[in-house]
Amino acid sequence: MNVRLSPASLSGTVHAIASKSDVHRLLFCAAQADGPVTIEMNSTSPLSDDILTTAFVIKALGADVRKEDGRFTVTPSDVSPKAPIFDCRESGSTLRFLLPVAAARCDEPSFTGSGRLPERPVEDLLNVLKARGISVSSDKLPFSFNGRLQSGAFELPGNVSSQYITGLLLALPALSGDSEIRLTSPLQSASYVNITLHALSRFGIRTSILPRGYLIPGGQTFHSPGTIVADGDWSNAGYFFAAGALGGTPLSIAGLTPDSPQGDKSIVGILNNRMGAPITKVPDADGTYTYTVTPAEELRACDLDVTNIPDAFPVLAVLAAFAKGRTSFIGCERLRFKESDRIASIIAMLEALGGRAEEDGDGVIVYGADETGGLTGGTVDACGDHRIVMAAAVAALRCTGDVTITGAEAVRKSYPSFFDEYNSLGGIVHVI
Repeated sequence: MNVRLSPASLSGTVHAIASKSDVHRLLFCAAQADGPVTIEMNSTSPLSDDILTTAFVIKALGADVRKEDGRFTVTPSDVSPKAPIFDCRESGSTLRFLLPVAAARCDEPSFTGSGRLPERPVEDLLNVLKARGISVSSDKLPFSFNGRLQSGAFELPGNVSSQYITGLLLALPALSGDSEIRLTSPLQSASYVNITLHALSRFGIRTSILPRGYLIPGGQTFHSPGTIVADGDWSNAGYFFAAGALGGTPLSIAGLTPDSPQGDKSIVGILNNRMGAPITKVPDADGTYTYTVTPAEELRACDLDVTNIPDAFPVLAVLAAFAKGRTSFIGCERLRFKESDRIASIIAMLEALGGRAEEDGDGVIVYGADETGGLTGGTVDACGDHRIVMAAAVAALRCTGDVTITGAEAVRKSYPSFFDEYNSLGGIVHVI
């Protein structure tokens, strides 16, 4: 699907969808619980391709999964599946969360995937599984396991992928003995591990944070909470926060909580305190908040570390292209291993739209509108990356000409209703 977007200003209120990161983790916890679990999302939350993939693989774990508007109901099974085949499609988080869980619970599981997934790294995770009782047929998809995961010490670098740590945290509580995750380098994307720890605590799982890792007591039971409510998605909401900062009238985003463990909530402080777009919030009856972004009179450049907010980088780069001054992004190393090489694809996107950006080691420098004149429009290749699609759509709001996005269907990976919301708020989208 290709789309053409024209300059516009979004206004009104959009309700945050359920957090993809949170729902992934809640589904894996529910599949291991001691009774049925209903995961409630707001009724407008679309089921993204990644979430549907996780629901699909936990069925292969033996769970019964029923999906309805705004909820999943998961009924786990006590029976260990024999030689299950897990198709993780294009979801890196599904694969990395699943590998330790399947190693702990299944005999002879096989794994496959599509798109860029077979190219995305899992070698460090496979190595720690091999060290604790698992034999692996190959280091790249497709592959299969033999053996069962044994408790003990799991040593791996903290700067490779927080998803490896999450997968282990989801698997190790049910092993017979105590386990320890030992990090040999500082942890990056720590906020995503915090989401995992929060999800585990809601199922009664105990963990302890160590100076360089985590202690996970064995023999634990995932206790069903009955009904559990998923957190609102700060990652995808960030694109509408940015749209509000670039627009001509205030834009509100509802259904978010300020005490969420999601790191991407830091976009509020970045916009409000550093870039010059005022944000206010008011509480709602359901315990969440509605945030209102007032357009910036002039966006200010600022240096940003995206180590713990990698998913926010694409839209922050768009904001930087309209700001006054140069923005230096650091902590970008892991961005090369997302759905696209996001360092390369963001630079290509900005240059295609008339901007200027360049690599700076493992960082990126984006030149502001005072040097480039701002973005003018053009054609952007989505590179199969949902966040490139949404970032280009936000950029289109302030471009002086139309923006065409090729491969815009990639947005279904995390936010299938994105363009519907965009249109309802005043965006101008034509499918071509």
